[in-house]
Amino acid sequence: MNFIVGKKLNMSQHFLESGEVVPVTVIKASPVQVVQIKSKTGKDKYEAVQVGVKSAIAGTRNHSKAVTGHLKTAKGVGKLVEFTVPDAGKFEIGQALDVSSFQVGELVNVVGTMKGRGFAGAMKRHGFAGFPASHGHDRPRSVGSIGQRFPQHVRKGMRMAGHMGTTQVTVKNLQVVSVDKAKGLMAIKGAVPGFRNGLLKIVSTGTIKPVGKPVEVKEEKKKK
Repeated sequence: MNFIVGKKLNMSQHFLESGEVVPVTVIKASPVQVVQIKSKTGKDKYEAVQVGVKSAIAGTRNHSKAVTGHLKTAKGVGKLVEFTVPDAGKFEIGQALDVSSFQVGELVNVVGTMKGRGFAGAMKRHGFAGFPASHGHDRPRSVGSIGQRFPQHVRKGMRMAGHMGTTQVTVKNLQVVSVDKAKGLMAIKGAVPGFRNGLLKIVSTGTIKPVGKPVEVKEEKKKK
């Protein structure tokens, strides 16, 4: 199972050999170092791999003394990120992971933090259709009914206006279009969650599919 932590740079275009143009998101993914391995038989009781992300990607942070002692074998780590994997025993402490483990055409799940939208109404936040804009409706973007006579209060979890964004979002089955090991860059088809320079967790699904549409070769008809 392949995984890595990257920084979202920008969106761009990638031209395939067939001439097809694919919209991609460029991600900077420097090598990460395995710091800790958790197993079901140990005190953690679950399989996971903890990696240290370099300060160039995650930024500089002031660690506590406990985290500083935890990172005594890993230098220049800005942040710790954990991946839950079924085969954590295959990894070793100190092992470096980079973009070369990903293949072109591989499907990945990308996890990021959604952009903050501030205080949003119910239509923007939850996708409500709204009321008719005529025939006496002076608030067509309002929430509508929020409850009934019993239990004399608004139930918890009611979809209403409020703070939107800054939550963890996972976009599944995005495709890797190109990998540049020398520059530590990878291009993923489509848009990924988060803001520019935000951290992303990229996890492989283990599936590889051809990039783009297959090119049909037309045979020329022979003249009689």
